[in-house]
Amino acid sequence: MTLLDWFEKGASAQDYIESMEVNKETLLHIYNQYIPSGDAVQEMERLQGKGMKAVVLTADWCGDAMVNVPIFLKLAQTALMDVRFLIRDENLELMDQYLTNGRARSIPIIVFFDREGKEAGKWGPRAGEIEALVTEWKKQLPDPATDAYKEAFKTELIPKTRKLFQQKETWDKIEADMLQTMSQL
Repeated sequence: MTLLDWFEKGASAQDYIESMEVNKETLLHIYNQYIPSGDAVQEMERLQGKGMKAVVLTADWCGDAMVNVPIFLKLAQTALMDVRFLIRDENLELMDQYLTNGRARSIPIIVFFDREGKEAGKWGPRAGEIEALVTEWKKQLPDPATDAYKEAFKTELIPKTRKLFQQKETWDKIEADMLQTMSQL
């Protein structure tokens, strides 16, 4: 299948959000509170009329998607970019073409392409600065091979990252990271 075929298979933003069973309220909160910076608006206006499209591999349970998807949607709307959503586990043939570090099915993954379906870029699953911070937090947890790690991951890391994901400063870092990729389109 081509990227255009995957795009045609995908759900609109509205349909994806309406179908969400997890993280919907937080995603909508971020969407409604996040305002793109002047630099972001200027860069996205440059993309208007280029016919760029994007496919987002995601899932409603994913905390990274909860924060990244609404920020990306605002940027894509400003760029007049048509976007479709595919659920990761239902589209492994595409997902496996965009593995993180060649092995992990980390999401969200945003694949950009032109009107002919030629790939123009990829972003995800996480902004570099945010990844560095979360990696540092993971190092403070018990050994990953233990049950204590699983417990600390659930009770310490997830709440800490959820709090991080709801801060404007985090959104600004995500925006800057997305702009780095989107400025190359």
